[in-house]
Amino acid sequence: MSQVSLYVNIQDCFWLSEESPPTHRTPETGSSPISPETWEQWFTQWLENLNPNIPQAASYELSLRLTDDTEIQRLNAEYRSLDAPTDVLAFATLDVDCPPLPTDEAFSSESLYLGDIVISVETANQQAKKQGHSLKIELAWLASHGLLHLLGWDHPDPKALLAMLNQQVILLQAAGLEVNGAIIGNVNLAEYSPTVAVEEGKDL
Repeated sequence: MSQVSLYVNIQDCFWLSEESPPTHRTPETGSSPISPETWEQWFTQWLENLNPNIPQAASYELSLRLTDDTEIQRLNAEYRSLDAPTDVLAFATLDVDCPPLPTDEAFSSESLYLGDIVISVETANQQAKKQGHSLKIELAWLASHGLLHLLGWDHPDPKALLAMLNQQVILLQAAGLEVNGAIIGNVNLAEYSPTVAVEEGKDL
């Protein structure tokens, strides 16, 4: 398995936000259950697990924004025309339908920015309770879903969605997270819709 060089820009706008009062945080904890170092380890492990079926580059970058329902609802309305909170949004730099990236030495020597993942901690916390697992597992589950979208995965139909969810189980297990495949059976497939391609240059 090839080693992957990755930089993850963590934007904690939930636990570390000076504008968010303590009541705006999860009732279980006043701090994130996942450190920036752990996030980077997970994403690196996931990219290595998916390699070589990812665009080849010398290194990779992505951003992860942890926020609340209010902000993710604004983004959901602006970019997907859905005026309601959601659990995760993925803003891919790569076009899902673009041809394979060139693999010449000049291109592969550059760092590739994959895009942005935005997760609502509030919605994640609610879903974790429904699933009967920890907030840590739910955040990892949503982050892996977002990463697959950044890499071009999508779920236009139930078959594609199930393939994507099965891949998420593999990724979490590869990172040493205890997740049972039964989690897929508890997913409401009707709640998923294909990701809408978002142009670069958005202002979060």
